[in-house]
Amino acid sequence: MSFEEAPRLKAEIWIKALIRRAQVAGAFAAVVKRGDETAGSLLLKQNTLDGKCIVYVPGYGLDGQRVWRRHSSAGSTSEADADQYIEKALSRDPDLWVVEIEDAQGRSFIDEPVENDG
Repeated sequence: MSFEEAPRLKAEIWIKALIRRAQVAGAFAAVVKRGDETAGSLLLKQNTLDGKCIVYVPGYGLDGQRVWRRHSSAGSTSEADADQYIEKALSRDPDLWVVEIEDAQGRSFIDEPVENDG
């Protein structure tokens, strides 16, 4: 099956599973902004509760598999910078979902690979 033909899980279902994984592990997770239930993409804000955050942006690798990229090549940034990045992304794509995970251990709870591109 080619990449274009691969079935995609509805965004809302995938996001609910992500939030549940985080909550089961003792982290706080919540939808900050609801996007399109079927095709909306996700920005994941990881807040380590020390003033630093990382926004993970979905993408696809050369092999067609989902990967995540950090919004900043520096890794973590201030929460204000992360929020500014999210607001800018929402102005371009109102169908985006935004989920915030607050976890002092810095866990993102995403299963796919994370690339270091910013």
